Amino acid sequence: MSSDQALKTQMMQWRHHLHQHPETGFEEHQTAQFVTKTLTDMGLDVFTGIGGTGLIASITRGTSDKVVAIRADMDALNICEAATDRQHASQHDGKMHACGHDGHMAMVLGAAKLLTDHPDFDGTVRFLFQPAEEHGRGAKAMMADGVFERFPVDAIFGGHNMPGMPLGHIATRAGGIMASEDNFEISIQGSGTHAARPHMGNDPLVIAAQVILALQTIVSRNVDPSQSAVVSCTEIFSDGLRNAIPGKVVIKGDTRSYSKAIQAQLEERMRGIVEGICAAHGAIGTVSYTHEFAPTVNSPEYVSVATRAAASVVGQENVDNNIQPMMISEDFGAFLQHLPGNFVFFGNGESKDQGGTPLHNAHYDFNDELLLTGANYFANVAKEALNHLNR
Repeated sequence: MSSDQALKTQMMQWRHHLHQHPETGFEEHQTAQFVTKTLTDMGLDVFTGIGGTGLIASITRGTSDKVVAIRADMDALNICEAATDRQHASQHDGKMHACGHDGHMAMVLGAAKLLTDHPDFDGTVRFLFQPAEEHGRGAKAMMADGVFERFPVDAIFGGHNMPGMPLGHIATRAGGIMASEDNFEISIQGSGTHAARPHMGNDPLVIAAQVILALQTIVSRNVDPSQSAVVSCTEIFSDGLRNAIPGKVVIKGDTRSYSKAIQAQLEERMRGIVEGICAAHGAIGTVSYTHEFAPTVNSPEYVSVATRAAASVVGQENVDNNIQPMMISEDFGAFLQHLPGNFVFFGNGESKDQGGTPLHNAHYDFNDELLLTGANYFANVAKEALNHLNR
């Protein structure tokens, strides 16, 4: 068996184990133990309990004091896996790796194996395993715990599998590649009454319907068309019954954007719309608005580093260095607010039976054919980044 095939087989075993034992944000105790043992078996010293369940390991060669970090996310989702015929299906009811973080961990472990077996670099490479990416809180928790004060880093790199993108393709761009995410909760207090006597109350459902429609004008009529923004209402709750008009309605959702100015504009207009419509109907409207994910903004100087590393693995013809920005969000953006670095997308496959099932879907599975590509990319980008820093 070739060394590449042996590594791929090992990574598949790692991934399938992780897929069978998913844990959600800040609960990744077994996951952290498995990753720690795997890295320790490679001869690395591992520091655990950073930001809760996060961990970091390092390998140093040569004399350079420059340091790069490779990041993997560890958490799963509260989704019940539908593909129960899968031999490596989740063994934890109601939880599954529906976003591919099992694959991301396996790829970074593979990169650690490549770099320990072939340490032809000058400097330090850190392997950072982050909890609670799906919550948008894990990166902040690790930084609040002093991860970069205890383990300094000059540049950081990450990536995510992308269903619908051809397998063997790697894409990135300078500047914003993924949006911020802000969450909102709108509470409308009216007056409940019997469904047959609506004139006796003040129907917050009707008011909520007007609010939901009016919120769509924020992007279409308030945000500069050259700027990217999304406002989505995703949940609505009431305390009513089929024959009782409710007294209270709650609307939940999120917004996506790329700049602090647009974030502020979305929040300001949302509050104005809610307060204005509710006042017009004699109801009380309040808005809770929280900032969950920072936008992921790549450092221009490291786009060329990432694309060189990607081209060395998949060929220049399979590298896109100017992919269109996406409105999805990633906790990696919080790291990039404090450190320079780069984030890439890995093609997970296009057909549903070969990696094309969407993320956060109960039938999703990470494509094992991507593992070797990802491990080689992360190992190469670490070397390229150290070469860049050592010039």
